[in-house]
Formats: sequence, C-alpha cells, structure tokens
Amino acid sequence: MVDVWTEVEAQQYHPAISHIVRQCVIMPLIGGVRDQAVVDENVGKLGKVLDVYEARLSSSPYLAGDFFSLADLAHFAFTYCVMTGTEYASLLESRPSIRAWWGRIMDRPAVMKVAALIDLALLKPLWSAK
Repeated sequence: MVDVWTEVEAQQYHPAISHIVRQCVIMPLIGGVRDQAVVDENVGKLGKVLDVYEARLSSSPYLAGDFFSLADLAHFAFTYCVMTGTEYASLLESRPSIRAWWGRIMDRPAVMKVAALIDLALLKPLWSAK
C-alpha cells in the first residue's frame, strides 16, 4: 500500500498541487505574476484527487494503513505550502478525514521541526510582502 499511495502522490496529487504552489507561492517570491487560469485548472484537478483521498482516509488513519509511512510523508512539503501559504487550504480542511490526517501529520515532532524551517526559508518572505 505504501507503493500504491506514493505512486498516486507522484502521478495524481503532485502534478496538481505543485502547479498551485508554483503559481501562488514561488512566482511571487521570484517577482513573477500568478497565472490564475493555471491555478483554477489545478484546483479542480486537486479537488477530484482529494475526493479519492477522503474516501481512503475515512477508513484508515494513514494512506497505507494504521501507520505513518513514506506514503504520507511524500505529501508534506507541497501540502504544507498550500495550507500555510495560499488561500486554498479549504480544499483539504473541508474534507473531515483529510483534515484529521493532516492534523496527525502536523502533530509529529519531526514534522514540526521541518515546518519551522519551511516557514523561515520559503514562506516568511512571502508573508512579509503582504
């Protein structure tokens, strides 16, 4: 199941969420302009993928089963950027099983340490610009 969900992340989740992060977080950092059409297209794609995740996570605390694994960890960086650096956190927060899964991930001590580094390196400059 770890292999299955890391493949889903790579082929379905990552392509959609990475475009959202690129347009909403990275482009402003490098002086670019967001292409809202790209964002809108990928918000729609991500929503469909998240419906599948919601179904899976409604019967399992983690993607691969009852344990935290690489399948969950592979989602962290881009998801964190969407949740903290964009106005699209509701895509995940509106789905109760995904919201609970994300909470379990964020409660992990190692994840908290990495999140702090992302805040300093990537998101703090973005927040300062607002």
